Amino acid sequence: MDGISEITVKSLTYYHDPSAPASLSDINIDLPKGSRTLLIGANGAGKSTLLQILAGKRLVALEGAQILIKGRDVFRDSPPGVTYLGTEWAMNPVVRGDIVVEHFLNSVGGYRHKDRRDRLLDILDVDLDWHMHAISDGERRRVQLCMGLMQSWDVLLLDEVTVDLDVQVRSDLLSFLKEDSEGRGATIIYATHIFDGLNEFPTHIAHMRFGTFVKKPKPWPHTLDERSLDNISGGPDRTLFKIALQWLREDREHRRELEKVGRKTRGARRGQDVPSSSEAFYRKYDYSH
Repeated sequence: MDGISEITVKSLTYYHDPSAPASLSDINIDLPKGSRTLLIGANGAGKSTLLQILAGKRLVALEGAQILIKGRDVFRDSPPGVTYLGTEWAMNPVVRGDIVVEHFLNSVGGYRHKDRRDRLLDILDVDLDWHMHAISDGERRRVQLCMGLMQSWDVLLLDEVTVDLDVQVRSDLLSFLKEDSEGRGATIIYATHIFDGLNEFPTHIAHMRFGTFVKKPKPWPHTLDERSLDNISGGPDRTLFKIALQWLREDREHRRELEKVGRKTRGARRGQDVPSSSEAFYRKYDYSH
């Protein structure tokens, strides 16, 4: 990494619903070119929203905010070379139709990127004769990754996109992405809930909670001082998994403290009057009238 800022976000606040609390609040990050940042946080922490905004997929009323990739405004001067891959792609009915994988990849320009396409086909173990409507979600995800990565990218935004890959394919893919990033100085932000095998992948890690950064992106493995690690088990063997698990436990405890002072509670609702007889139960939940 050469220290040049590749992704800059300043004073970003975003609302899905103006009448609800902010989905992102006062986000400020500055990531160098060639960095690989891992976003850690519970479901609903704001990771996906942030990645979608960086990809230009959510319109933002800037109002003093600044969102730059490669020195260019994401919305007013869209930068080239930005690739976003999320989980929603595999549910699109278009890519679940009866189309042969080879024809599909060619239709989106695979013939123009033959060397990278072929390498990805091998890494992802894709059968070009598969029919998109007849394959599993994991196999369809492999096709998505081949499609999205076969053209060289400068900035890669990954949102849970490895969730349904088997462990071998995922490991081989991460090795490819790390090599690609190091070889070309390309930048990655990766949101995931799967931390095994990741220790050697990121250059930075960050912790999000309720739409804010508890810990902004900082270098890994030297991202935390000893005080920050006091409550993390494992002694010197402080893996990403253990750090992520500790952070997520802290998130839950933080939320429970907020529930004590009025935040909506989660979990079981004990002490409710639930009908014990089948007649009373079905009378209570009869929606036919």
